[in-house]
Amino acid sequence: MVNLIWAFLAVIGIAFAAFNGTMEEVNKAIFSTLDEAIMITLSLTGVLVFWLGLMKIAEAAGLLDGLANIFRPFVKKIFPDIPENDPALGYILSNMTANMFGLGNAATPMGLKAMKELKRLSGNEEASRSMITLLAINTSSLTLIPTTVIAIRMKYGSADPTSIVGATILATVISTAAALMIDRFFYYKRKRVLKI
Repeated sequence: MVNLIWAFLAVIGIAFAAFNGTMEEVNKAIFSTLDEAIMITLSLTGVLVFWLGLMKIAEAAGLLDGLANIFRPFVKKIFPDIPENDPALGYILSNMTANMFGLGNAATPMGLKAMKELKRLSGNEEASRSMITLLAINTSSLTLIPTTVIAIRMKYGSADPTSIVGATILATVISTAAALMIDRFFYYKRKRVLKI
């Protein structure tokens, strides 16, 4: 579906440029930004490889398991429908840990596996309470180290690329708390409506 939306937007843009006679400017914009896009991608790849390597080292040293054990009681309260030792809980914890370190690309496979396990637990095609909660948490994405943003700031010569860490932590704590409150509000509201 997303591919269709992007294709539709591209076709509309090209048609609009052709209609207004600005195809030359569109071509210049496309080709002038290709080099910059490739350089940003390469610089982000370096930072992501570095942090993914650190995550692997942390995983081998047992640090991620330690973090998972610290967060397990909180995650259990957020996802009360999941049985104690179900694989879904492990995938959720891995997803949340990767998101905390700003590794959205590394968190995505764990999030997808968690959704697959949650679908197995629900036993039907409808989104379960836990699936909706996981989506809300992933959208708000509690982040301790915004590695991607730091990499972009470094690429563009920021004097202090890590100065956003404090603001990022504050903003993502607020967004995650808000996501959980909204999730719970609509869950209990729906529950009340279904009882009537």
